[in-house]
Amino acid sequence: MKIEIQTQKLKEIMRKIEHIAGKHATLPVLSCILIEYNKNTAIFKATNLDVGIEVVVPIKSENSGLVAIPAHTLGAFITQLPDQSSIVSLEIEAGNVKITTPQSSGVIKTVSSEDFPTIPKISEGKEVEIDADIFVKGLKSVWYSSSVSSIKPELSSVYIYNEGEYIVFAATDSFRLAEKKVKSLKTTKISDILIPFRNIADVIRLLEIVNGTIKITISKNLVSFEKDGTYLVSRVIDGVFPDYHQIIPKSFITEAVILKQDFINALKISNIFSDKFNQVRLVIDPKKKIFNIQTKNSDIGENKTLVSAALTGESIEVNFNYKYIADCFQSIEADSISLQLSGLNKPMIIRPVSGDQTFLYIVMPMNR
Repeated sequence: MKIEIQTQKLKEIMRKIEHIAGKHATLPVLSCILIEYNKNTAIFKATNLDVGIEVVVPIKSENSGLVAIPAHTLGAFITQLPDQSSIVSLEIEAGNVKITTPQSSGVIKTVSSEDFPTIPKISEGKEVEIDADIFVKGLKSVWYSSSVSSIKPELSSVYIYNEGEYIVFAATDSFRLAEKKVKSLKTTKISDILIPFRNIADVIRLLEIVNGTIKITISKNLVSFEKDGTYLVSRVIDGVFPDYHQIIPKSFITEAVILKQDFINALKISNIFSDKFNQVRLVIDPKKKIFNIQTKNSDIGENKTLVSAALTGESIEVNFNYKYIADCFQSIEADSISLQLSGLNKPMIIRPVSGDQTFLYIVMPMNR
């Protein structure tokens, strides 16, 4: 077997698929990239059983066959090749793959490809086309709010559904919730799906380098993304996402409007003195025009940081997890934010202060 492929094309392929292959104690072939080739085409495949990917590329080859190459070793070698190496040659020699360029060569031991799993294809499903940038923006805006535990799979996922002219992305771990609405340029009706949290990074990594629209196919158990010879498939969660609209406060008793960067800076200072639970106390008194953040750690000391804000409503003191508040700022592009509080044991709403009201973040208070 001998394959010839452009260096830049091979680098692009490795960026797409290398991260999906990983170490597996009982099935070593899952740490490999499988190359299925014939005289004109090669299909590069990788899977971790949750996510699978295939990339089809034109090549020059003398015959056809299969070869499984450890992903980390191949990726590390290809990444270091200079871009001026226009062609890379891969050739099987006694169970090894010899990789040759005009400037360098290397030999990598292969793995038996017999146990490499089949990457599933969706035979029947609903197809939609969505702008890749819009889909990535929706995922990035909420996925950090998913639970990292798999005890409740529906919480360890990103929920995606339609609401009028918007595609809505939502995620929660029961302590906080993020919702992002994105308007598609086309009339897109997407089926309700729950994509596992641990698969989201692979979806984002692929779609970030895609230009234009991407075809999404959704079935009961799978969702796939296709564009220009690249096919990524992920399992979906069979469950029901919580009806989170019921916990969104319909009114509030206190509001603080703050410059986002001022609030971020104050939180960072306060967190130096927070306890092992990352607890920060928001003290708001609109009548006295006081808003400060208080933290206390018996081993370090304590801190009180004043924040300049426009305050309305009633006085209130509430404790929150610093991390849960700080996480949402990556999703807010506006310079100012609004904090809306409904009471001592009720969630706080964080929104951008601008014409864009498509992002909503809810964080639950902590019991002191």
